[in-house]
Amino acid sequence: QVQLVESGGGSVQAGGSLRLSCAASGYITSRNYMGWFRQTPGKEREGVACIHTSREYTFYVDSVKGRFTISLDNAKNTVYLQMNSLKPEDTAMYYCAADYAGGGVLNPRAFKSWGQGIQVTVSS
Repeated sequence: QVQLVESGGGSVQAGGSLRLSCAASGYITSRNYMGWFRQTPGKEREGVACIHTSREYTFYVDSVKGRFTISLDNAKNTVYLQMNSLKPEDTAMYYCAADYAGGGVLNPRAFKSWGQGIQVTVSS
């Protein structure tokens, strides 16, 4: 399994932007999908965005379409999540995931490797 380390979280006012980064310990081109998920206390982890490592396919949960963009840099083995027009309801712990095992690219149960998570807080 690959090791994943997230960075770039923090606090921002509604309407602001943040960019999350996820550095992988190995080559991400050998992985099929990499994704970003988020979780708030008492709720299940939710798929936010996913990208195929060919960069040909991206997937987003409806609530972030048009505001968030997932991308990856194969040379740096890093996946990014650019978050614009942030809303208070985007407040959550955000996790990077890799090693897709099937079952839906926005399904957290479909991924085997996880980062430690990073907090994003959006104030109104």
